[in-house]
Amino acid sequence: MAGRLILVGTPIGNLSDISARVEQALKECDFIAAEDTRVTLRLLNHLGIKKPLVSYYEHNKRERGAQICKRIMAGESCVLVSDAGMPAISDPGEELVAMCSESGIEISVVPGPNAAIAALAISGLPTGRFTFEGFLSMNRRSRREHLESIKNEPRTMVFYEAPHKLPATLEDLLKTLGDRRLVIVRELTKLHEEVIRTTLSEAVLRYRDESPRGEIVLVIEGAAHPSGQEFTLEQAAEAAAALMEQGVSASEAAKRAAVETGLRKSDIYRVVSR
Repeated sequence: MAGRLILVGTPIGNLSDISARVEQALKECDFIAAEDTRVTLRLLNHLGIKKPLVSYYEHNKRERGAQICKRIMAGESCVLVSDAGMPAISDPGEELVAMCSESGIEISVVPGPNAAIAALAISGLPTGRFTFEGFLSMNRRSRREHLESIKNEPRTMVFYEAPHKLPATLEDLLKTLGDRRLVIVRELTKLHEEVIRTTLSEAVLRYRDESPRGEIVLVIEGAAHPSGQEFTLEQAAEAAAALMEQGVSASEAAKRAAVETGLRKSDIYRVVSR
């Protein structure tokens, strides 16, 4: 009997976010591959579940990944979890999924909380199109190249960051991207959840003297459309009308056209809904 890999999203803070499917997957698998077995053991104890755990993290992922694949191909089912949220998203589990895919192993997913999507949804910035940028590299050259590659990105951008690195990251973002609207989402779903709506320049000043705590997601406004590429309301309405011909509602079409052109959704909607 062929085994399979099951990606299981776990709570990012509040254990009440555990779904019935998550609990079932953890109960029914043969073993669990965890980023930090101590963190996952606390989750299993909360649920009253006992399962064999193997560590799978950044520094053992190649060797351990091969071992996990071998066990799955021998017929065992493996649940992959990260410390919090969806495994394989800005996470070493990405490599295990690729390895299993190349080996023809069946892969399924039990969706769960994701900090990036939750932060984006609560940000108030445009969500129709966005980019997930993960963590910036600690290597100065890689970090600079990453930031240079996105300085003209018009879509909303989502980053993860550790609290002790936040001040330096904000400085680098402001230097490369210029001043932008910024939403700092901290400790999502936890007791001290905080959403700070600010700008990059204001945040730089704030965190020179304030030490943040907890897991942090940064949601940053995309670049304004450069001069020479400005759109008229008529052009935006034409773009929305083309979407409506494909079956998209007027409201959604206006929203997408607003993201593409930088014009207001309400103005576009007023034209296309006449």
